[in-house]
Amino acid sequence: MSVSLRDRQDIRTHMRHLRRTLRDDQQQQAAELAAEHAMALPQVQQARNVAIFLSMDGELNTRPLIARLWHEKKQVYLPVLHPFSAGQLLFLHYDTATPLHLNRLRIPEPPLDVRCLLPLNKLDVLFVPLVAFDSLGQRLGMGGGFYDRTLQNWRQHGFYPLGLAHDCQHVERLPSASWDIPLPAVITPAKLWQWELAGKVK
Repeated sequence: MSVSLRDRQDIRTHMRHLRRTLRDDQQQQAAELAAEHAMALPQVQQARNVAIFLSMDGELNTRPLIARLWHEKKQVYLPVLHPFSAGQLLFLHYDTATPLHLNRLRIPEPPLDVRCLLPLNKLDVLFVPLVAFDSLGQRLGMGGGFYDRTLQNWRQHGFYPLGLAHDCQHVERLPSASWDIPLPAVITPAKLWQWELAGKVK
């Protein structure tokens, strides 16, 4: 399928509008349901090191899930923009005492500290933000390519990527591009979409 950048941008605009129209109570209920689904997954239950994002722009609220991960004694990590390698992410430890600051994209992140850095091959589960996903597991992000780069060779690194989204962010088929990395699973409040079961089991 040929890729239309205009189509992809139109989908981004539409989906971002849809999720921003959700009421606070709908957002809260969605977040709690998605957290329940996530914590029931064997890949999450058996994980020690879990990377996740802080929600913005109407994204599915990850705070309830983060609280449950902490409660289960998981080590939680947040993405940080790489200071020297453009378009790359690092993952740094995050707990209740971690200070946060806004990066150049206005996204909260921990301060860069190599002592808190987790290599990708030590990561067990990566929760991935998305703007839209389709019935084949294709993911549409914001267009920066940060997670596409992180997801390259995820099987070799040994972590399991899980998309998090509202149900309204599903479409039947997305226009795909050569750099797109399909996800093995996406969690929504109503459903677990799973296309590939593989994941590091300890």
